[in-house]
Amino acid sequence: MNYDFKQAEKSLSKQFEEIDDIRDYNQRKVLKAFFDNRVAPEHFYTVSGYGHDDLGREVLDKTFAQVFCAEKALVRIHFASGTHTLACALFGNLKAGDKLLSAAGTPYDTMQEVIGTAGDEETKRASLIGNGILYDEVPLLNSSDIDYTKLEQMIDKTVTMVLIQRSKGYSTRKSLTIDDIERICKIVKSKNPECICFVDNCYGEFVDKKEPLEVGADLIGGSLIKNPGGGIVEAGGYIAGKDILVERAANRLTAPGIGSEGGAMFNQHRLIFQGLFMAPSVVADAVKGVILAAKVFEDIGFNSIPKFNEKRTDIIQNIIFGKPELLEEFCKTIQFLSPVNGYVTPVPENIPGYEDKVIMAGGTFIEGSTIELSADGPIRPPYAVYIQGGLNYSHIKICLEEIVKKI
Repeated sequence: MNYDFKQAEKSLSKQFEEIDDIRDYNQRKVLKAFFDNRVAPEHFYTVSGYGHDDLGREVLDKTFAQVFCAEKALVRIHFASGTHTLACALFGNLKAGDKLLSAAGTPYDTMQEVIGTAGDEETKRASLIGNGILYDEVPLLNSSDIDYTKLEQMIDKTVTMVLIQRSKGYSTRKSLTIDDIERICKIVKSKNPECICFVDNCYGEFVDKKEPLEVGADLIGGSLIKNPGGGIVEAGGYIAGKDILVERAANRLTAPGIGSEGGAMFNQHRLIFQGLFMAPSVVADAVKGVILAAKVFEDIGFNSIPKFNEKRTDIIQNIIFGKPELLEEFCKTIQFLSPVNGYVTPVPENIPGYEDKVIMAGGTFIEGSTIELSADGPIRPPYAVYIQGGLNYSHIKICLEEIVKKI
């Protein structure tokens, strides 16, 4: 198929200008945090053993806290994944008899196992529900929108924490904008001021000028191999928000009494600082890439969520193919044009944490990195591919050009 990419880019010029404005705003914010916290070469060094008196780790936490407008931040390579990061925040701040409420319907697959609504018996035993924590969720309207009326009805003094998943996960619901998050937090606080508003911020960092803590959230968490790592951080996650809530999560990550004061960082400080500094520009290129993907596939007759001209709140684009063959072909092409493992052919497989087979494509420099260009999707109707990331816009465009030729 012949498709005029130049014309598509011209039609997106105004949106791309707005993304550049957000990029510049966030870059200034990050730069100011580096300056205010006097980041210097000595902060790139690390200590061994218990990791006590690690000056670089302390300044790293303060820098992240300032960027995300938090009282405190916990930035650690010891978080195995985004799911592990969120689990520490949940288990650290909930105890038996407390109640967790999901504000945006059913959370994504791996979080269902953390909560205890999915998984085998041993997984459920180790879950929140298995540890005596109560759980409920607010159903979505039309499988897409937040039901604010129902949310208000379900919030009372028994709800200890509300989980707000910013990005859609493997669903076709709308990802939550900063305005959506603010509205949820206002409703929650109006009904129960003591309730903790916890935002799963994965895929959303630096997509907008504001972060969730600026609009009423108490706690946020995310992965360093997504947006805030800038594509070069090798592992880890961050939790930020109110001091006491972050420290409780730290006690879960390490141990009570150690909290945020321990944990050797294995010479990773420089990469994390540098990744944070690069993040606004990398995220901007990724957002431009997924907007182009939405535009292209809408033009050739496929449904995309969100639409190319909708406001963006994360770096994820999903395209509805309706057929497993097209989903698989999309992922195979992304893999073929990846800088790493481009000779590998992805196939649907069973993956821990997911009930359906999933096909994943992404020849990434860092295993599992989703700020690098990748595509994946569960082999189940409506056979939607989820494309995210891209270290530079040009790579995303090259892949789309090749995919259009095949599809």
